[in-house]
Amino acid sequence: MARPSYPRAGEPRPAALPPEQRTVGQLVAESVRIYGDNFWDVLPLGLAFAGLDLTSLGHSVAVQTLVLWAFGPLICAAFVRGCVIALGSSDAALRAWVVALIVFLPFPILVRLYALPGIVWFALFGLGVPAALVERLGVRAALARGLRLGRVDLVHAVGGIATLALVYGVSRFALLILLHTTGSQGQKVAGVLSDLVLSPLLFIGTALLYVDQAARSLEAPSAEPSARGR
Repeated sequence: MARPSYPRAGEPRPAALPPEQRTVGQLVAESVRIYGDNFWDVLPLGLAFAGLDLTSLGHSVAVQTLVLWAFGPLICAAFVRGCVIALGSSDAALRAWVVALIVFLPFPILVRLYALPGIVWFALFGLGVPAALVERLGVRAALARGLRLGRVDLVHAVGGIATLALVYGVSRFALLILLHTTGSQGQKVAGVLSDLVLSPLLFIGTALLYVDQAARSLEAPSAEPSARGR
């Protein structure tokens, strides 16, 4: 049986597939690359989740849900900023933030019921946020555009967001173990640091998912990651 061949050290890596053919694995890899290339710009996006941890840890599920709603505007602002970093467009940031707030509104309930409804909801409507930013759409038009993009390749959209969430969750768990110290205070600090470092990947990855879905659409605009993220 023929043995698989791998690139040798020093050899160039295979060219990445274009967005319309990009797999979920390549979506995650490209998100990590953009994160690394813009580390100091991207890292502050994790402050939203870090603050959420500091405020909600140790409370009941009901209180945590209310705290998640309270942090919604900050999380949405971090998402919009992540889209700006990944896609290089900032002219319609305020409208994109309003779209993000509308999409986020039912999310705390959906994610508490079970993770999958929240992921599907975000796959169907969350792409309206980068659409508002890049295509300079109004709020209603951006929500409609997000739904159309989500349905272009629903499997890729849901799979992309689910994989990003899974990578975030597994990496967070591993980092928690690495940073774990005895005592509840040490665990809290470890959780905050984990979310500070890892949560921005969710924002960058979703912005790139917009590029994938737009490229798969017959009405795709010219949307590529910015040179800043290259």
